[in-house]
Amino acid sequence: MSALLFALLISLCLTLAAELGVAALVGVRGWDFLFIALINCLTNPIVNYLYDLALYFCGYGSAIPYIILAVLEIGTVFAEGLLFSRLLRFRRFGGFRLSLILNGSSFLIGELIVVIRLLITKTT
Repeated sequence: MSALLFALLISLCLTLAAELGVAALVGVRGWDFLFIALINCLTNPIVNYLYDLALYFCGYGSAIPYIILAVLEIGTVFAEGLLFSRLLRFRRFGGFRLSLILNGSSFLIGELIVVIRLLITKTT
């Protein structure tokens, strides 16, 4: 398995764990979990692949990959919000707010993992 494919798979698994965990905490039940997982299987690899491409071509020192990531994340919130509104029975927050809650939580958890990983590598 290529390193890129492995990284995309790890990212997807972590995102699914975070978003489905938060979804359960806010009261999502039943088939809605499957829809949330399937939608994430569609959007997550696209966002991560495009972000990785931006990092590859622009480098870590450039602001461009982070601007691209912000645009991708905003687009993901809207795309998933639209799909959640159409497909989910869960209506407590509406599709767009639920998408913002789930994507925000998985983004923050991902950033915490990056910070923890950097701290661990600095101490060893």
